[in-house]
Amino acid sequence: MEKKYKILLIDDNPGDARLTVEVIKECHLEEDINFDIISDSEFAMDFLLKNAPYENAVRPDIILLDLNLPKKNGIEVLKEVKAHPSLKTIPIIMMTTSNAEFDLKSAYENGANAYVVKPPDFDKLIKTMECIINFWFRTVHLPVKN
Repeated sequence: MEKKYKILLIDDNPGDARLTVEVIKECHLEEDINFDIISDSEFAMDFLLKNAPYENAVRPDIILLDLNLPKKNGIEVLKEVKAHPSLKTIPIIMMTTSNAEFDLKSAYENGANAYVVKPPDFDKLIKTMECIINFWFRTVHLPVKN
C-alpha cells in the first residue's frame, strides 16, 4: 500500500472491536491501516463531524459499521451519515452477525456500500478482512477526503 488508510469501526462490543484489530495485525497491515473505534453509536456523528471531544479526528477512508447497536442501531447511523452532504461519499460496510434478508435489504436501501456477515471463526474472519482490505484499498479508487 502506498499510503496509510483510516478505518472507523463503529461497534459496541469491545471483544469484536479488539478481534477486528487483531485480524488487521494478523494480516500484517497494522503499518498501513489506522483504526478509530467508536463504541457508542450516538457519538458516531460527533466523531465524523469533529464535534467535541473529537476535534482532532481524521476523516476515515471507510466505515465498518455493526448493525446491532444499542441506542441508535446501525441502520440509523447509516442513514445519518449518508444524509450528510460532506460525509455521504464515505463507503460504509455493514459488518454483522445477521444474515436476515430484511437487514440486508434495509442496509442496501439506505446506502450501505457492502454487507458482510461476520464469519464465526478467526481464520475465516482473517480471509474476509483481507478481501475487504484488498478491494477497498487496493482495487477501488476512494474519494478524496474533504
